[in-house]
Amino acid sequence: MTFGRLVTAMVTPFDQDLQIDFDQVDALVEHLIATGTTSIVVCGTTGESPALSHDEKLALFKRVVATAGGRAKVIAGTGSNSTADSVKFSQEAEAVGVDGLLLVVPYYNKPSQEGMYQHFKAIAESVKIPCILYNIPGRTSINMEAETTLRLAEIPNIVATKESSGDFGQISEITSRAPEGFLVYSGDDILTLPMLAAGAYGIISVASHVVGDEMTQMINAFVEGRTTDAADWHKRLTPIFKGLFLATNPTLVKAALQMIGMNVGSVRLPLVEAEEAVVSVVRKRLGQLKQLHA
Repeated sequence: MTFGRLVTAMVTPFDQDLQIDFDQVDALVEHLIATGTTSIVVCGTTGESPALSHDEKLALFKRVVATAGGRAKVIAGTGSNSTADSVKFSQEAEAVGVDGLLLVVPYYNKPSQEGMYQHFKAIAESVKIPCILYNIPGRTSINMEAETTLRLAEIPNIVATKESSGDFGQISEITSRAPEGFLVYSGDDILTLPMLAAGAYGIISVASHVVGDEMTQMINAFVEGRTTDAADWHKRLTPIFKGLFLATNPTLVKAALQMIGMNVGSVRLPLVEAEEAVVSVVRKRLGQLKQLHA
């Protein structure tokens, strides 16, 4: 199974009472598929997973699976810093029909490299569906080293990693030594093209909510050998990539979605909406990009 090159880490739409707005979930899934998304991550960081209950997450998995209807793969964010809880939740997600799992490096309890290996091994062996590792030291406070990732890559249903370390030495080590079929995804929009050049396969993206078509063109240009075109797209998209992270994710991508007519609502505490001065920067940059390619 392939999850494609442009995977979107989907926001969770809320209504005015900050309850999940399932009608907007449907609309957002349709929008993402129409603008090039090949797979959708549900209940990842961008989906505000720490602020969602267990039952809410399962309801989201079921709804996105039903709405996508096989047109895009659905990847459930089921990883946590409890191995036992992650195993149980991953099995529940598999039972409702998701296509794969995204498993974050355990946060707060700071396991050793061997602890990480045993954690991910236990989860992967408890399910039959493909698993994607997620290394994001900026949020977990620890880095999963290349050797650990490569050990895990030998487990048959661990098929990819989302690398948000920004360490190109580590990324290159993984891409050059990984077994055939094991894929590396960028976890940072702004590093999509550089990581493709270093051997990555695709991106698990935030910006694709609002510039999916443009990102598809950038990726396709690179894959087809049109590197100058790909670099041009990278330069045009960089202001958006940077702008969406001027405040804590996903506050600004939710604001950007509102700008293009997607009523996905606000964020739940402890996140708060970004200041208007920052929102206006994103509005200006998004407007300039869309006007340029109208």
